[in-house]
Amino acid sequence: MKVLMFGWEFPPHISGGLGTACYGLTKGLASTGTEVLFVMPSASGDEDQESVRIINASDVELRESLSDLERFTEKVRFMKIDSNLVPYLDPVEFKKMISEDMEGRREWFRVHYGDKYKFSGKYGANLMEEVARYALIAGEIAIENSFDVIHAHDWLTYLAGITAKRFSGKPLVVHVHATEYDRSGSNINTQVYDIERAGMEAADKVITVSNLTRNIVINKYGIEPSKVVTVHNAVDFQNFEQLEVERGVNDKIVTFLGRITFQKGPEYFIEAAAKVLSRYPDVRFVMAGSGDMLNRSIRRVARLGIAHRFHFTGFLKGDDVKRMFAHSDVYVMPSVSEPFGISPLEAMRSNVPAIISKQSGVAEVLKHAIKVDFWDIDAMADAIYSLLTYPAISKMAVRCGLDEVNALRWEHAAEQINSIYNEVTC
Repeated sequence: MKVLMFGWEFPPHISGGLGTACYGLTKGLASTGTEVLFVMPSASGDEDQESVRIINASDVELRESLSDLERFTEKVRFMKIDSNLVPYLDPVEFKKMISEDMEGRREWFRVHYGDKYKFSGKYGANLMEEVARYALIAGEIAIENSFDVIHAHDWLTYLAGITAKRFSGKPLVVHVHATEYDRSGSNINTQVYDIERAGMEAADKVITVSNLTRNIVINKYGIEPSKVVTVHNAVDFQNFEQLEVERGVNDKIVTFLGRITFQKGPEYFIEAAAKVLSRYPDVRFVMAGSGDMLNRSIRRVARLGIAHRFHFTGFLKGDDVKRMFAHSDVYVMPSVSEPFGISPLEAMRSNVPAIISKQSGVAEVLKHAIKVDFWDIDAMADAIYSLLTYPAISKMAVRCGLDEVNALRWEHAAEQINSIYNEVTC
């Protein structure tokens, strides 16, 4: 089986869990003998290609797909989008950042025969233009390569997947790692929603990372239930090394690690921290990440009078994440809506007990993480206090959690996905 896979990022250059999931899945697929051509907007050359062959969209010349521009624009008429987009911003900040609409839909196609389009591969102000250009390149890649099935990850690549399907006639599988409802709650960006729905409708199968996400896809996007299959994520611990660190303080450390956005529930972590500190003063809380709610979170910490016990690190990745877990005594993921959530698995593998929201996909597969409703700051504070105060509870959570996460392997997820590939290619 040969798969043409469209992603947006790949380690070591990642901005979140999507790139990590793509890396683990492609390694799992390779272990089953599946060959993956992984397309990304901008490759740096230092990506691990042991399990995949990276196709850098920035290196692809536009030839065949532009030989008849009218034919191409007819095929991609679904790409009529009127503005740029920056993900994870609330509507007010979005309007501030975008001062004018893009003029003319055909502006996107002003590329000459034989030219290349240099992608940033980032999530900047011209993101929507890059999404459209990426779809343009996808037609070229679909013509130039042989493959059996197309696999597109998240909304950024759905248009590319649809284009590749229309040019090649091959079946399309879309992978939903998150939806616009997860990112924005009820105040969704309709352009992103429309792309997500178009991708799901065009797909032969839709893979969701949890049953929580599957229900959203069925109920909010109107997708036929028989077409939607849940395949839970896993974690790659093949080269994992437990770090030994020397602490500069004797206090216990409770960590939040993720984007500081509405979806991740940082405000609930802060309120719970204040409650814990009123009963257990020898603890420090760390919020590791960045996002549109960072300044608001800092102000709330100051108002609560806990700034001397609360630390903001900014965005962490790679070894810095491992070091953060090595320093931690408790990890908390209070997400309002989390399609899956790989970070609790990484924490538990680092021998850190985890508290997770019931509104997360990972809660479907973990039995030895403490689960609370994201909004229940009293229950969250009680859980943190218990893990800090009672060593027996913490030790049991560490021991059982470690066994649990070691059983969640990408090879198992890959076997399920291979079955989906076989089903759509029959």
